[in-house]
Amino acid sequence: QVIKVYSEDDTSRALEVPSDITARDVCQLLILKNHYVDDHSWTLFEQLPHTGLGRAIEDHELVMEVQSNWVIGEENKLYFRKNYAKYEFFKNPLSFFPDHMISFPSESNAAVSHSGILQMFLSSSTYPEIHGYLHAKEQGKKSWKKLYFLLRRSGLYFSTKGTSKEPRHLQFFCEFSNSDMYMSLTGKKISGAPTNYGFCFKPNKSGGARDLKQLCADDEQSRTCWMTAIRLLKYGMQLYQNYMQPYQGRSGCSPLNITPMRSISENSLVAMDFSGHRSRIIENPTEALSVAVEEGLAWRRRGCLRLNSHGSPIAMSNMGMSIHRSQSWFHHKISREEAQRLILQHGLVDGVFLVRDSQSNPKTFVLSLSHGLKIKHFQIVPLEDDGKLFFTLDDGHTRFTDLIQLVEFYQLNKGVLPCKLKHYCARIAL
Repeated sequence: QVIKVYSEDDTSRALEVPSDITARDVCQLLILKNHYVDDHSWTLFEQLPHTGLGRAIEDHELVMEVQSNWVIGEENKLYFRKNYAKYEFFKNPLSFFPDHMISFPSESNAAVSHSGILQMFLSSSTYPEIHGYLHAKEQGKKSWKKLYFLLRRSGLYFSTKGTSKEPRHLQFFCEFSNSDMYMSLTGKKISGAPTNYGFCFKPNKSGGARDLKQLCADDEQSRTCWMTAIRLLKYGMQLYQNYMQPYQGRSGCSPLNITPMRSISENSLVAMDFSGHRSRIIENPTEALSVAVEEGLAWRRRGCLRLNSHGSPIAMSNMGMSIHRSQSWFHHKISREEAQRLILQHGLVDGVFLVRDSQSNPKTFVLSLSHGLKIKHFQIVPLEDDGKLFFTLDDGHTRFTDLIQLVEFYQLNKGVLPCKLKHYCARIAL
């Protein structure tokens, strides 16, 4: 079988694959062929432009099975990109299940820890109930209706009488074994949804848009909670196995001992001090970090002169306006909406970021950053002092000679930002 996979910059690659290849296998193949670093966040993404929908294909799903559900004539695509939020709920469940949206069976202890919630989702016969208001598109109509929904092990229900949970008032909406869940990528455009936080269920053998069961939430936290709970309900322990697969066989990986793992290559690196008569390993992480920062600053001082195209030295300060363009995190002349779309695709995890040109002020730049399931934008302003150009995020209190130095600083220090810069959005090429 031959499949075609696209990247963010719309370059593509055709791959000859066996019929039983999984999404994780395809990602591994592309990682190897393109010599990318495998940080376990690479994902195969299914995009359906005709209906404005998309979803991250689960690692264990068969790719040929996904393609077999496509309607002939629709220009559906597979994308290879990073999704930092794929298994984030295992590491940080607190952000995914707000207290006001979750309740527990009466026989369980009322005070259930957040790791306990995951245990219940994965292995218990009892199941936490997710509840709250959602807008539902009425079948065969353009109108939407706000209803109180409940997610239970048997499926998704809505109440015909306010927030009543009595069986006689509950009406079945959808179950998930024969359908896939998609996120709305076009917001209100195609479906006329009342908010931009849409998702839907599409039967595997769908006849078209009329068969979609469309919903939308009032905010991103609510949509994330519903979609995460439904993934756990549908796939259960399989998701945890997918998450743990890269770490199998390593020490300290007891079930639900959810701590971010370091890669093998990271574990093989040590900080060394060569300043004395004999070299020594720096074991104190604080000392290692300060040495790394000092080394970086020394490198900048040594490299303050560069050669221009004619071989003549030019001052680094004169390169401040352009040196960043070679960086993967910099996106030249993209709009605020495009920046938000890119970050959303990479996953609304704290610290996902990119830097772009400002559209409102051509001399400034903007840092777009994900935090608390929201995307925030911070203006980077150029300052001139004593004939030298600097960049700042905090009205000149902290100054940087170029954008690379600024990004490196905020990767190590939170400063005025709500969190450190952790994962950058990049347009890779296949």
